[in-house]
Formats: sequence, C-alpha cells, structure tokens
Amino acid sequence: MFSYRHAFHAANHADVLKHAILAQILDYYGRKDAPYWVIDTHAGAGLYALDGEWAGQSGEVIDGLDRLLGHAGPPALVARYLQAVQAFNPDGVANLYPGSPCLALHLMRAGDRLRLFELHPTEVEILKDTIRHQGRQALRQTQIACEDGFTGIRRLLPPPPRRGVILIDPSYEDKQDYKKTLQAVRDGLQRFAQGCYAVWYPLVQRTQAHELARALERLPVEWLHATLTVRKPAADGLGLHGSGMFVINPPWTLYEELQAALPWLRDKLAQDEHARHTLARGEAQKRSPSRK
Repeated sequence: MFSYRHAFHAANHADVLKHAILAQILDYYGRKDAPYWVIDTHAGAGLYALDGEWAGQSGEVIDGLDRLLGHAGPPALVARYLQAVQAFNPDGVANLYPGSPCLALHLMRAGDRLRLFELHPTEVEILKDTIRHQGRQALRQTQIACEDGFTGIRRLLPPPPRRGVILIDPSYEDKQDYKKTLQAVRDGLQRFAQGCYAVWYPLVQRTQAHELARALERLPVEWLHATLTVRKPAADGLGLHGSGMFVINPPWTLYEELQAALPWLRDKLAQDEHARHTLARGEAQKRSPSRK
C-alpha cells in the first residue's frame, strides 16, 4: 500500500487539471473576508523537484506543465494556476512544482487554515519538512496527520468557520479507493453540507472509475463535472489517458471559466487526435444550506 509516490507523476496533465481547478476555488474563497479551511485527504510530499530522482526519471512534466509554458494569453483559470507555479520558481525556470499543500498555502490568507493527511511514512516526513521550509506563517496555519484521510476528515467536519474546501485525491492504486471516496463524500455531506468537495479521479480502463463518476452525479447536491482526455486509451488497458474533477458546491464562476479553459487545455495537452474534454453540471434535488 506504500508503493505510490506522487513525485513520479508531478506536473503531469492530471495535475494540471486538478491544480488549476483547485487554484480557482481557493481564489474564489479568498474574495470574502471570512476565513476558511482547506482539508487535503492525500497530501503527498507538498513540493516536488521536477529535475529530481522521481519526477526527473518519469519525465511526465513534458506532457503536462511544460506544454503550457510560453503561450501568450492563456484563459484566466490557466493563468492563475501558472502564476502560482511561477511563485515557486522566481528564476523563471520551472524546476519546483507545488503540490496541493503548497499551492493552497500560496493562495490562502493568514487567517485561513490547512489540514493535511498523508499515510505514506516517507511522504509524511518530507511533507513536514516542506511545510517547515515555507516559514513560520505556514507552520501556524498547518496541521499534518500521518493518518488515513478517508476516515480522518470525519473529526474535522464541519470546520469551525463553517467555510471549507475538501480535496479528495487518492492514488486509486487500491481499487477500494473508489468506494472509499464515494463514502467519504457522503459522510462529509452529512456533517458539512455546505462544504466544497473537490474529487479528482483517473480516466483509466477500470469500471470503478466510471461507476464513481455516475454515483457522484446522482447525489442530491449542486455539482460540476469536468474531464480532460489527452490520448486514446492504450490497447493493453494500462496508463492514464485522462482525468476528471468532480466539484460539489462549486464556486458559481467555475463553470464559465472552465468553458474557456478546457478547450485550450485540450489543444495544448493533446497527445493524439483522440484528445477531448467534457463539462457538465447538476442542480441540487433538495435544498441544502447556502454556501457561505
């Protein structure tokens, strides 16, 4: 269960979609004075050296972040994401890539809080060191638990300010992660119905991935569902040909921004003529408490 290291996949096309959407959500939450929490169920190491042992070996950045650099006038959602990445690379060369924890810290205000879960024993130590190197303010804002995030989030919901973003993005190497993700969302909505839940999932040749998306769309909540496919699925069924983001209680501005960004990302990240994107949204079947 501890074989997965996200550094191997850092800044690939799936990270681009996930982190560009996360950056938009946090930017939106920061427009109100009231503080909010970010809860990350599978935080990883927090910051990745793209020329390091893991990411440098895989080279997945070549088909991800690298394809977005140097283009004039990207859509607002992409530009916001690229600005956040650039903040970690002041020399202009993209050698460091901020994972979700560092991306969140960059976009949050002093009064906001970050709660991180990471079960991998090596990753969690790297994560702790990463947060320490972000400075005293980051240490004051952040708590890290070496714990299963699927169950750990239960004690944090609802967060004290009643404003929060919950990111759920396991590796899905264990097929049970699909069921655990769905259950975590259902449990979370029972405790914190107005929270924003951002669920990332892979587009792979597994029925569980399609079943998860369909089950999420049947929830009686307001949702937004975006997918980005960059190539034809491999004949052997292996590999990641795309990814999806399912956002419950999304910012009202997210759909319009994705309408502009997804075609642009599709064109820049396409590996063959099968590249495509989808964007859908659904309304709550039952009226839940309004988001704050």
